[in-house]
Amino acid sequence: MNIYDLVIADKERIALEDVFLEEESRQKLHQLIKEHRYIKELSQYGLPVSNKILLHGYSGCGKTTTAKALATALEKPIYVLNLSNLISSRIGETSQHIKQVFDKAGREKAVLFLDEFDQIGKARISEEKDVGEMRRLVNTIIQLIDYFPAEAVLIAATNHPEILDTAIIRRFQLRLAFELPTMVQLDAYYDKLFMPFPHYADVVPRRYGISYAEAKDYIYDAVKFLLIAALEQNQP
Repeated sequence: MNIYDLVIADKERIALEDVFLEEESRQKLHQLIKEHRYIKELSQYGLPVSNKILLHGYSGCGKTTTAKALATALEKPIYVLNLSNLISSRIGETSQHIKQVFDKAGREKAVLFLDEFDQIGKARISEEKDVGEMRRLVNTIIQLIDYFPAEAVLIAATNHPEILDTAIIRRFQLRLAFELPTMVQLDAYYDKLFMPFPHYADVVPRRYGISYAEAKDYIYDAVKFLLIAALEQNQP
């Protein structure tokens, strides 16, 4: 297996201002961006920059979008690796592959986004017969995180932070929670979604208690249905 076949160099540019975030999380990310802007000046005082971020919480609430937006703000390339596609029955191979990805991101001073980060924790818990090998994999991850260069940024995302190894969690300077959006937050998001087609805003009922991704899919499906129906009605 060529490890780089599993790494996506995502070129989508997203403005951080367009991401729906809790205000505290937004402030922490802006602080990180400023630290990297003045990384040379801070290093002269022996001050480390924050470059390891753990995003945890509900699926579809903006973790991946946040990672892409942060890469855009930092003007860095972003490499996306889904760990669920990488975990191998041969743990030694998995460690080697992960190291290759870390090395590549470090050399290029890129943003490395590890999705489904809990796969390491899940494997360690469920594969009792291989617990020794999984422990070595976790140790490898800890070492890679510890020696990840300051000029690069590591972002890990998980829907299940409770099963991650506590030693790994401690390595992340920033830990941002992503909860299901409130009614007010969803209304603001719906307003944005309806901007290209405002005439449908009062036609499609709004749903709540769902994620941003679910809201987007729901609105787009409803608008497409109505738009196609109108086009068919106008055909001779």
